[in-house]
Amino acid sequence: MESSEFIVQARDLGKRVPVAGGHLDILQGVSLGIKPGESLAVVGESGSGKSTLLGLLAGLDLPSSGTVELAGEDLGHLDEDGRARLRGRYVGFVFQSFQLMPTFTALENVMLPLELLDRPAPRSRAQALLARVGLAGRTRHYPRQLSGGEQQRVAIARAFATEPAILFADEPTGNLDTTTGEQVIDLLFELNRERGTTLVLVTHDSRLASRCSRQIRLHAGRLLEQP
Repeated sequence: MESSEFIVQARDLGKRVPVAGGHLDILQGVSLGIKPGESLAVVGESGSGKSTLLGLLAGLDLPSSGTVELAGEDLGHLDEDGRARLRGRYVGFVFQSFQLMPTFTALENVMLPLELLDRPAPRSRAQALLARVGLAGRTRHYPRQLSGGEQQRVAIARAFATEPAILFADEPTGNLDTTTGEQVIDLLFELNRERGTTLVLVTHDSRLASRCSRQIRLHAGRLLEQP
């Protein structure tokens, strides 16, 4: 397939890091393409390279070998500021650890990416998103005043605030109990469908992975055969 069919494409991706007495290959020879609107689960054992792959696909880190194209741009041809600008235009993130600003209210956390990108009406946009995720009455609360599930809902609202073309989620239910985690995932997939966002989800949960339109599996840094 031509690369223009993909919103993200990796070719022969490798990541090598130095260790005592040599080096460690975290990823080796990973190639894949992700189509717009697709939901893709990245599964594998702990230490298989899932989060490393996510970081490379999102341009948070650079590979030791191979290339990544995001929205048609070769990330290896951009400097750190250029990659950050590209992420600001196209990418949203949801992390296991929420990554909220502790001194910002829920509303301010969701407004932040909108203000950084100089988007219009950040306050009303953030209020609408917090209402959409069921937190209309919690906009003035700080992260420490919110439960884990509420914090992750704020993080999801923030991730969708800029209407990203692609959302990367790294173990988004890892710090939540089963019931709360299922509610958060329901919300994530609902928003994904509503907005036609591409979703790349790192998870060890087979039930969660099965809800995606496609799964790939990593083993010891290599991509196993995929459909």
